[in-house]
Amino acid sequence: MIRALWTAATGMDSQQTNIDVIANNLANVNTSGFKKSRADFQELLYQVSKTPGSSTSADTVSPTGIQVGLGSRTAAVQKVFSTGDMMQTENELDLAIEGRGFFQVEMPDGTTAYTRSGALKKDGDGRLTTSEGYLLTPQIVIPENTTSISIGQDGTVDVFLDGESTSTEIGVIEMAIFSNESGLRSLGRNLFAETLSSGVANTGIPGENGLGTLSQGYLEGSNVSVMEEMVNMIAGQRAYEVNSKAIQTADEMLQMTNNLI
Repeated sequence: MIRALWTAATGMDSQQTNIDVIANNLANVNTSGFKKSRADFQELLYQVSKTPGSSTSADTVSPTGIQVGLGSRTAAVQKVFSTGDMMQTENELDLAIEGRGFFQVEMPDGTTAYTRSGALKKDGDGRLTTSEGYLLTPQIVIPENTTSISIGQDGTVDVFLDGESTSTEIGVIEMAIFSNESGLRSLGRNLFAETLSSGVANTGIPGENGLGTLSQGYLEGSNVSVMEEMVNMIAGQRAYEVNSKAIQTADEMLQMTNNLI
């Protein structure tokens, strides 16, 4: 009975992690550029009393053996990089990526982080930044006498200056792409960092070499489906409950054994 207690306890621990992941997804249902996570589980070791294929007599072997599992554990928590819904904002500094790719952001320590959130802002020097004030890379500086900004699907940034009838190109927004996006490390604040699992960032012009295109005046919403997460939460809650019932049942069987004497 002791084995059943510990086995069911691992199931409860796994489902607690599952609910934690689901709760984070639901908490970020309105976070622009957010990518939902999914918990993957695997079984633990098996206690083998009889190996499959072992001899049971001179002429026969065991067809299945006796193997009793010892529970489950969390194998991975994977980011799902499906595209979220596009929301029209009509803000000229809001950008949505249609397809693969990330904006590049310069961190205070000089390293580069990556984000799907295109809610860009201007700082006091006219430089494009994230909502946290991190500079977009390569830097785009908007002149003070700019009356309007036009950002093309290929990342070209044109501005109309006060008193001029034609636009002036001031730079190009480049993006980065990875061979394994799920291998990126989440930093929070809608930012990701490169790792050995993600591969090296390949930068380029939007619309080229597998990179998506940009849509000005739009933001990419979270890819979290509230209905799907609610169903997963109910299933996780019931799995947690049934594992607690298994612990209760094992405890009752132990109690019966103690009452034999």
